[in-house]
Amino acid sequence: MTNTSPARITAIVHTYNARQHLARVLDSLQGVDELLVVDMESTDDTCDIARAHGARVITFPRGEHRIVEPARQFGIDNAACEWVLEVDADELVTPQMLSYLRETASRPDAPDALFIPRRNFFLGREMYSGYPDPVLRFFRRDKCRWPAQIHSVPHIAGRVARIDPSRKELAFIHLANESVHSRAEKHLRYSSYEADRKAARRRHPAFDLLWRPAFIFIRKYIFKGGWRDGRQGLVLSVQGACNEALICCKLVERCINSQKPLSNP
Repeated sequence: MTNTSPARITAIVHTYNARQHLARVLDSLQGVDELLVVDMESTDDTCDIARAHGARVITFPRGEHRIVEPARQFGIDNAACEWVLEVDADELVTPQMLSYLRETASRPDAPDALFIPRRNFFLGREMYSGYPDPVLRFFRRDKCRWPAQIHSVPHIAGRVARIDPSRKELAFIHLANESVHSRAEKHLRYSSYEADRKAARRRHPAFDLLWRPAFIFIRKYIFKGGWRDGRQGLVLSVQGACNEALICCKLVERCINSQKPLSNP
């Protein structure tokens, strides 16, 4: 019988003024082989909390970046272990998930990456309509390249598998119990990045504005089961439609500005 050494895992947590949930997140990661915090020049005590929990802290210059994706590959390149688990600063990892990931990565036939389900909350309620919300966060370090665009999915040079969503004990627990205000702020902040990402393939944004918000609402509320989540599901679906409308409006604005002749005020 061939003995296989247990896979070694680096957990990477990306932070910027992330003190609210960070201690709980790092406590949930104490079973990994390396705990790496990639900080984007926090101005609170985020780095002190990280070091107190045994993390190695490295700095990614924040500059003009307001999203985490530009720092993803930087963290991966600095990881010491073969396997990387990417964790946001408001996500808990269960002991069952860590055991499962190590066991899976240690197998000779292990995939090169895994999609992990995530449990989300809104207005005090777990949102079942959004589950499993799979995110590609566990992979071999040398098989991954992470694009610097918002909400990008890492490129994996190899086989990708998924954790069975019926096993909810293996899912991330997303601690962000968002409010209407916090989601609206995030949509306003991130919509410009989304417009950048979608500009090349949105040829007729004014036409998109007529139908895409309605499509997003129907998809979220009807087909993804937002109706099962009561009032929270209705509000979340409407906010998703509003965010899509905002992205379309910004794309229309860019088209108008690109065609507007220069004139004196």
